[in-house]
Amino acid sequence: MKKIDWLFGILLGIGFTLPGRSMAQEFIPLWPEGSMPNSKGMQLERIEERERVTQMDVPGMYSFFTSKDENAESAVLIFPGGGYHHLTYNSSGIQLAKWLNTLGVNAFVVMYRLPSSPDLVQPHLGPLQDAQRAIKIVRGKAGKWGIHPEKIGVMGCSAGGHLAANLCTIGDDYANIGDAFDTLSFRPAFQILISPVISMMEHVHTGSRAALLGDQPGEEQILYFSNEFNASPNSPIAFLVHADNDTGVSPLNSVRYYLALKEAGVEASLHIFPHGKHSIALRNNPGSTNLWTHICEAWLREYGFLKQTGTLKN
Repeated sequence: MKKIDWLFGILLGIGFTLPGRSMAQEFIPLWPEGSMPNSKGMQLERIEERERVTQMDVPGMYSFFTSKDENAESAVLIFPGGGYHHLTYNSSGIQLAKWLNTLGVNAFVVMYRLPSSPDLVQPHLGPLQDAQRAIKIVRGKAGKWGIHPEKIGVMGCSAGGHLAANLCTIGDDYANIGDAFDTLSFRPAFQILISPVISMMEHVHTGSRAALLGDQPGEEQILYFSNEFNASPNSPIAFLVHADNDTGVSPLNSVRYYLALKEAGVEASLHIFPHGKHSIALRNNPGSTNLWTHICEAWLREYGFLKQTGTLKN
């Protein structure tokens, strides 16, 4: 990892653009130099084509801060999809972050390590470690960034939804490295999942499972990463969106997760739209599917993560 990336990300705070990065947002590295867990110590290059990253050099997150006047003191960490093969960081990351900013929500697009990284010792743990570390950093810097530490949620599309759900169902902490962030919780306050991969067992998206767990995963690994079996009363409230005609990732992934959350006593909102296939986006969706962002905004407001309007109190 480049030492200058970490030092500048820590010391300069908001609004700094790292040299060599293509987006005008601050890039916050997740790990100090020499402290990244599950690493062989290799120096990798970022490999990207057509807004799809297939190898991360430095795992980190792009920050999208809302204005002080509009700030609802909430934040969402967004995990781009891509089947654990690549990160589609624009359509399932940056665009969603910009939308959240219009609602007064701070957003972070997390560029996590992919299991295919040659630097990983245990490939299946790399994405989860980065996800846990990312939410700890946001919680640890919440005061500085004008964020309430209990109003931090997660969002993910497709395999990014699976990673977000992992934070809500897996209790084991793989992100401890002996610094001040170790003591902080990685459990989010809410989860927003769009066409999510949930199961590694039934109705599985075989490409995501193979990329994460390999061609012949053991039963223990399959169960561990099947979110529908690991939902608990400690899991956060959920907003689930899927298309009935999704042939890439079966909508039964969302249905089974919803049922598991309900059985655990967790409040959840499930929305299965007739059309959209596996390409539900921020805008220009077919028919009623285009309503999902409006419903999601109302849901966030209902649970107190947005500023109240009208006669309601903040």
